[in-house]
Amino acid sequence: MTNCKADTASNLYNSPMSFIDKVWQTQQRLEERFKRIGRGQYGRVLRLARKPTSDEFVKSSWVVGIGIGIVGAIGFVVYFIWLKAPPIISDLLGI
Repeated sequence: MTNCKADTASNLYNSPMSFIDKVWQTQQRLEERFKRIGRGQYGRVLRLARKPTSDEFVKSSWVVGIGIGIVGAIGFVVYFIWLKAPPIISDLLGI
């Protein structure tokens, strides 16, 4: 019986395309993809984007905070109904 780890390691380096070559190819593909980001649709958006003023940031923060509060309140109401409704329904139905 041969050692599987040793066979795997030797196959990685003796195969037509070694593990290191595959990693290098992947790295090259990722770098090419990131080079193209500035040329397409995303590039236009990034070129037009700017740092928000403090007033814009405060307004955005308030809107996001209010939205999180509303979602939390809806979740609490659903949880409360889920907690209290089954005993009330079972009493009404006589179960």
